[in-house]
Amino acid sequence: MRYKHIFFDLDHTLWDFEANSNATLQELYDAHDLAGIGIPSYTEFFTVYSGINEKLWDRFRKGYINRNELRIKRFTQTFLEFKRCDDALCQTLSDRFLEILPTKTALFPDTIEVLDYLRDRQYPLHLITNGFEETQKLKLENSKIGHYFTHIVTSESAGMLKPHKAIFDYAMQLSNTTAADSIMIGDTLEVDILGAQQAGMDQVYFAPGEVQAGVTPTYTIKTLSELKNIL
Repeated sequence: MRYKHIFFDLDHTLWDFEANSNATLQELYDAHDLAGIGIPSYTEFFTVYSGINEKLWDRFRKGYINRNELRIKRFTQTFLEFKRCDDALCQTLSDRFLEILPTKTALFPDTIEVLDYLRDRQYPLHLITNGFEETQKLKLENSKIGHYFTHIVTSESAGMLKPHKAIFDYAMQLSNTTAADSIMIGDTLEVDILGAQQAGMDQVYFAPGEVQAGVTPTYTIKTLSELKNIL
């Protein structure tokens, strides 16, 4: 086997972040009657929130805002887009989102099948994720995939974020492996793929939707089951 250790991203790669986030936000929209305060439809709420959340995560990865700012601003800025301001409600939504989200269990198609396949082939499997420690471990526990992974490296535990080379180096050191023996699987070119390249690792770009341009990965797949052709 060419590779001896396999590193996965979690959100948007194995754990279906969009489906789980969508379900959580729908629950919050209904429970707190956001239609009654002037946010006309859940679809509009989700669309605005998603765009803001993506921009704030980019700022968080670049060190412009901290964790707490990310968590609250994605709701306060969404409210402002609808010309609403309610700091207390936004704080409640932020707290409840973090409580509910990790209980959701939607995975991408073929996740369990592929993890079983890799485990049966005796690959050590690890995670490198920019998510927060407690939240990511709850996701793994509730979706029942945590037992597949030997090491779970979060940006919080490592003290650094992808795409910085140092978090990949830290994960490889923890796993007692080298870049030549490792491969990274993730969904984001500028985070997972670029970061792994900078660390000298081969990469698999998981792109179930539109394939983005800019960074050239070692491999590109549309479905997780295609990993069986590589590993």
